[in-house]
Amino acid sequence: MSPNGSDRSSRRPMRRKLPQVLTAGLILATASGCSYNWEDFPRLGMPTPVTEEAPRILSLWQGSWAAALATGVLVWGLILWSVIFHRRSRTKVEVPPQTRYNMPIEALYTVTPLIIVSVLFYFTARDESKLLALSDKPAHTINVVGYQWSWGFNYIENVDGDATTGAEPSPELGAIPDKWQKQFPAGAEGVHDVGVPGTRNPQTGNPGPTLWLPKGEKVRFVLTSRDVIHSFWVVPFLMKQDVIPGHTNAFEVTPTREGTFLGKCAELCGVDHSRMLFNVKVVSPERYQQHLKELAEKGQTGYIPSGIEQTDPARNAEKNQL
Repeated sequence: MSPNGSDRSSRRPMRRKLPQVLTAGLILATASGCSYNWEDFPRLGMPTPVTEEAPRILSLWQGSWAAALATGVLVWGLILWSVIFHRRSRTKVEVPPQTRYNMPIEALYTVTPLIIVSVLFYFTARDESKLLALSDKPAHTINVVGYQWSWGFNYIENVDGDATTGAEPSPELGAIPDKWQKQFPAGAEGVHDVGVPGTRNPQTGNPGPTLWLPKGEKVRFVLTSRDVIHSFWVVPFLMKQDVIPGHTNAFEVTPTREGTFLGKCAELCGVDHSRMLFNVKVVSPERYQQHLKELAEKGQTGYIPSGIEQTDPARNAEKNQL
């Protein structure tokens, strides 16, 4: 047998096994990439989580990076392997054997991307369903109102402790569907805070109004808009959601660390989009209740208009979301 024939025959077993080995490696890389504990892996540019829900988002981010890194290393490894072991010899000028219609290879590069996308889709859908799940009775409900070019906050709370006040539905909260209004605390007459682009946090000097939250207690954000689409993003919450006129979104978080954090609009909403900043101040539950009373003493009782009311078809379409 010629040397060339001997070389080709010695490589055939490895070539036959290569598709199976690569497929198994890619499945392992993508399946295990999303199962990290977020504390065991670098944050990869993400801020430190400050809510109970944020580590789930960080873990998904880290796992996606780990899977992408493993896939990239494998692809670059195959490229380098081909360059080194299949380079043209200086002493041989003949054209090497040509391979056509190699079914294992074609199946590999068809099935492998589907496996990668399917695995990433599974973990994304799993985490999204957990993050957007709403409890039957959140401890606090805050209506976040986006408008050009700032934010307003309706604290839907029974500030005075009287269950008979605030019994009637507030017309200012008409943009919020009835299904969520039924879960408001009894006697929630509410207080509000409203900002303009020139508002600043008195402690830090950061621009924008300040949203106060209690540490260790679940808060539901009900997001409404008065004009165009905005996006409510508290950076260390690792969570943002669109604020859409005529449509109401909601999600819940439980803050785990006291401090003042930055928030911003993450949707290009017009010429002064960059000025739509706000602050989030997480304090003890006692200090939070005190702040609500301070707003009431300033005369900031009741609510600001929440936004564009939903049409009846939109309300009916959302009846079974809870």
